[in-house]
Amino acid sequence: MKNTYPVILTPDKKGFAVYVPDFDIATQGDDLTEAIEMARDAISLMGIDMEDDKKALPKPSAWSDLKADSKDDIITLVDVDFDGYRKRNDMRSVRKNCTIPSWLNYEAEKAGVNFSQLLQIALMKELNVEKP
Repeated sequence: MKNTYPVILTPDKKGFAVYVPDFDIATQGDDLTEAIEMARDAISLMGIDMEDDKKALPKPSAWSDLKADSKDDIITLVDVDFDGYRKRNDMRSVRKNCTIPSWLNYEAEKAGVNFSQLLQIALMKELNVEKP
């Protein structure tokens, strides 16, 4: 799922402080580009955590509803791709149990087949996806 959330960037001595009102989270960056990247990362991480906890993601506030605390604050929008972020960053392994005939298991073990690797290759081929 893709969405766009408003953020408030506040210049400070070391770069920019970033506040994301819809998620009530903060981050920072050494320059404007890094601050926006960190905002995208923080929103994405919080979003997939919420999805994993079966919580609804907040609807983005209207950009025009946000008020800057200072004339130096920058209010801007950050686009996020929650599914893409999950795919790129959630590389943990999960255990799957599958059943095969005993004779096939014997032949595969005799041949030194790596079951996990073979299953991954077969699934990627079946689903027409590539390793991120």
